[in-house]
Amino acid sequence: MPKSIEKTVPYSEFSFGTEPTLAVKFLRTCILRQIVRFFMLNLKVMKIVVGGHS
Repeated sequence: MPKSIEKTVPYSEFSFGTEPTLAVKFLRTCILRQIVRFFMLNLKVMKIVVGGHS
């Protein structure tokens, strides 16, 4: 297998994937954002659970 693979080779595995932008990479690795989203998801789940028990 050659070391450098062309990303524009038609119908190859590598031609279908997209490269994430710097902003996307930052948002995926930002710990503060992940913590906030974790608590928001938990809040939504708790609303559903509490609403079902009343």
